[in-house]
This record gives sequence, structure tokens and C-alpha cells, in this order.
Amino acid sequence: MQKFFLYARKSTDIEDKQVLSIEAQITELRAFAKQNNLNVVEEFIEKQSAKIPSRPIFGEMIKRIEKGEANGILAWHPDRLARNSVDGGKIIYLIDCGRILFLKFPTFWFEPTPQGKFMLNIAFGQSKYYIDSLSENVRRGLRQKSGEENIRDQLQSDISITQGQKLLLWIRRKRKL
Repeated sequence: MQKFFLYARKSTDIEDKQVLSIEAQITELRAFAKQNNLNVVEEFIEKQSAKIPSRPIFGEMIKRIEKGEANGILAWHPDRLARNSVDGGKIIYLIDCGRILFLKFPTFWFEPTPQGKFMLNIAFGQSKYYIDSLSENVRRGLRQKSGEENIRDQLQSDISITQGQKLLLWIRRKRKL
């Protein structure tokens, strides 16, 4: 029997930031669950960045999945589950072990096949890349504003396309064919 935990997360615990983020996710996820006849046994709501592992509510949800209380997760997008390699790896490991049988996202397709896990891993990696790049860009902007930016920092920010970006471009080209 399919039993899902619904997981919604916003990236900050500051109440007046991203106010509609959680509400919008929950509304959309409940509608998606109803439309697809998903049995949601509990909802987990977290207000914390996923950049660093050890989010308490995410951790509780994972422990309960390991105990067999649910065998699926419903979330808006894989980036709601993980923006770090530890949490993303844990999700994929639990799929490999058969603890997680179903992952459902209104915005992302997943099946527990080698290709599905590969694409999920790319989504987790892309989320990590996004948060790491955002952090770098903010630091660069702060250095620029404070007048401490130097030529070496400027050259490093102009490094050519990365391997991850090459892979994403290759995948996009293949999809168009």
C-alpha cells in the first residue's frame, strides 16, 4: 500500500520572509495528492535552509520512513528535499534499500529505475550547485560593494563553463532531438 509523507519547506525561519511559499506548496501538494489518489498519512513542514544537513523535521521524517510508517514522499520539487549531498544521498540510498518506493513531485518526474535515480541525483546536484553559486555571487556582490574586490577574484568568477554545466547542456540538446 502506498503511504506518503507530504513535505513542504521554505528556506528561512523568519516569519515575514517567503510568507506564501509554504502555504502555496501545501495547497498545490494537497490538490496533486487528491488528483492522483495519493494516501498522505502526515504532513511535515519545515522552515529552514537545506544547504546544511541535519534539519530536524526532515530527519524525523526520514527516521519514520526507515521505521516503515510511509514508503513515499510528496514534495513540490527535489530541491525542497535536498540542497546538500548528504540529504540527497540519503534519499537515494533509501530508494536503493526499498524503504522509499515512491517520490512524487508536481514539477518533476521520478521512477525508481537506474535512469530515474540518475536524474534525481542530477536534480539534487543542480540544487547544490544553485545554492553554492548563490552564496558565491552574494559574497562577490558584498566585496564589490565594500570596494575590496581585486583582479584575481574577478578572473576566478569568469572561469569557463564547468563540467556540470556541460552535462546539463548535453541533456537539454538530447531532449530537443
